[in-house]
Order: sequence, then structure tokens, then C-alpha cells
Amino acid sequence: MKSAKLFRYTLPMDSGVILRDEKLTERVGYVVELNLNGQRGYGEIAPLPGFSLESVEEAGLQAQAQLELWLAGQALEFDALYPSVAFGLSMALLELSGAFPVEGNYLAAPLCTGDPDELLPILSAMPGDKVAKVKVGLYEPIRDGMLVNLFLESIPDLTLRLDANRAWTPGKANKFAQYITPSLRQRIVFIEEPCQKPGDSLSFAINTGIAIAWDETLQEAVKRDDFRLEDLTGVKAIVIKPTLIGSVQRCIGLIERAQALGIKTVISSSLESSLGLSQLARLSHWKLPNVTPGLDTIGLFKAQLHVAWPGCELPVMPLAEQNLVWQS
Repeated sequence: MKSAKLFRYTLPMDSGVILRDEKLTERVGYVVELNLNGQRGYGEIAPLPGFSLESVEEAGLQAQAQLELWLAGQALEFDALYPSVAFGLSMALLELSGAFPVEGNYLAAPLCTGDPDELLPILSAMPGDKVAKVKVGLYEPIRDGMLVNLFLESIPDLTLRLDANRAWTPGKANKFAQYITPSLRQRIVFIEEPCQKPGDSLSFAINTGIAIAWDETLQEAVKRDDFRLEDLTGVKAIVIKPTLIGSVQRCIGLIERAQALGIKTVISSSLESSLGLSQLARLSHWKLPNVTPGLDTIGLFKAQLHVAWPGCELPVMPLAEQNLVWQS
């Protein structure tokens, strides 16, 4: 017995969420529910406004067409689909197969904003490496440099992941680096995309000794037919956001190739709901068991969806209360 449903969900967001200079008041996406002989598999399809090329409407139409093919017994060609659709459908099929481990890595690298003392209790409760995250590029680079240096000086066993989102010119990036004590720079695990141009980011890494990671550059590269991860040289890490990359199989392929090349990999969120976020935590634990994922976004929502994120007290909205737009 085979059936499928497609739900469209709407979740309220925290009032302070800004994406590419646009305020995001609600998160809208789709959830696929597959049923095969009593077994169920779920997948979230949620293009990220300002980052995904496909709109929510385009993703929904494509998902429905693919579900009809699946019900007809046809194999799905994930590489031909929008990344968000490929990820959601492949995840639902993986879950349906029973091959997807249930255990997840729900630890998140805490976001540092100001006072190092506020971070200490969180870090002390973390097993393994003490890693935290700092958003840079929103203010003057001098301020960012002084803040990062303060955290590294104040907490000797702390390592930091920095995210700049291509905010800096080469001059501003170098100004930031001037305020990081050279002996502390090795404790910056990486900074994601410091400059607007990838070549400038590579120069920054060479000149300062601060490791960088590809995020947007990876998203752009995987769309090319001749993509090879080894062409994205000079970085210490890649950040995989499956909603923006594609199918689970493509993501696993990237993880395995990165490991062969000695490149660190981090699974990160694209503001998925608690359902999709929990699946990313499971994927990270399965394929990257010793790496803390970048899944610290549940606090940006005002409600959860279908499943609860461990330790989160936000109300959980049942999938059955969302808009069922198609079923067969």
C-alpha cells in the first residue's frame, strides 16, 4: 500500500529575524509524508528567502509532480530538481527505508554576543571541544576583531567559528585581523566567507593565517555540471546546508569527498522547522559523529512543527493542523 501527502506549513518567527535586509515574520514551507505498507517517511521542503533560487510556490509544484511519479513507481532524479525539493524528497525516502539512524547530535555551537562570563556555564556543560560561534560583519571590523579577541583571551580552551557572509572588502577583513592577537588566531576554527569575492577570501587566509570555510561558494559551485570539490582549494572547512545544496545523497557524497581531501565538514541549518532541524541533527550524528553541527536556529521560531527539538519549550504545532494541499 503506497500513499503520499503534501502539507504546506506556516510558523511564526521571532520579530528580530533579518535575512538579506528583509524581516522574516513567518517561515513557510512544505512537508512530504510518504507511506509504504504502514511505514512513514517525512521530509521538509523549505526554500530560504533571499538564498534559494526557487520560490516556495515553485518548490511546492515540483514536489507534487515528483510525488505523482513516485506513486507511479518511477525513480526520482534528484540532481534535476530544485535543491530544497531534492533534499526533502530524498530525506523522506531515506526515512521510509528504515536506513536512517534515529540518534541525533542536538548539541549546538552557542552564539557569542557580548559577555564571555555568560558563555562559561554553556561551555562547561558541553562534552568534547568547547566551540562557539560569532556573527561578524554586521558592525565595524575593528569592533568585531576586539570582541573575538576578548573571547579568545578570556576563555583559554575556547575555539570559535566565525560567520561573515561575504560582508567585508579586503581592507575591512584585514582591519578585523589586525585586532586578533597572532598567537590566538589558530583557535579560530574557520571564518565563513569573509570577503565578497572568493579570491579575496583566499588571500585573507594566506596573509593572516586565519582559516576560512566555503558556504555560499560551495552552494554556487555544486550547481555546475563540472563541479569537483578539489577545485575549491585553500580552505579548512566546508559548510553544508542541505536545503541549499540538494539531496541527502549529494550531501553525503560531499562529506565523504571532503574527508578524503582532509577538509572539515559542518552540517548547518537554513532555518528549517524543528522537524527538518531534527533530521539534520540525525544526519550529522550519522555521518559526522565527532563534529558539532551548526543547528542553533530553533530559538528564532515561536513554535515547533510535528516533533520537538530536545530541551526546547516552544509549543509544537501538529502536522495535521497545517494545510494539506495534496494527497493521493
